[in-house]
Amino acid sequence: MPLNFRCSCPFTSALDVLGDKWMLVIIKQMLIEGKETFKDFAESEEAIATNILSTKLKLLEEVGIIIKTKRPDNKKTNLYFLTDKGLALTPLLVELATWSDNYLRDIHPTIINGEAMQLLRKDKVAFASALEKKYREKLSKTTYIKI
Repeated sequence: MPLNFRCSCPFTSALDVLGDKWMLVIIKQMLIEGKETFKDFAESEEAIATNILSTKLKLLEEVGIIIKTKRPDNKKTNLYFLTDKGLALTPLLVELATWSDNYLRDIHPTIINGEAMQLLRKDKVAFASALEKKYREKLSKTTYIKI
């Protein structure tokens, strides 16, 4: 599926890839919630339709934000993992969460306000670093087949 960029502006080009309402949600699910199978994503509380999920996963793979692999013990199940390019979006997700915490809480008071948010408020850089480190550790312990 060819990606069409509207113009040569780096901001607009990033939004051409990530500006859809599902793309960053899928990346967040992988990074923070540990989701890695189609079923994991489809059963999430965000309730993404399976046809949309399939399209978004293919696009994320095409642009190199995720890779699709297989389990050695179950070659029918696809696994999806963030690449370095995908993990580089961690600070962006942290900034979005910070913005939401600061500016949406008054109109959406049920936004999570637990320990993770307290850590994020205390030190965004350390929070992002810890997320990335945890994800990389998970990857290093995961057995999968490159396809």
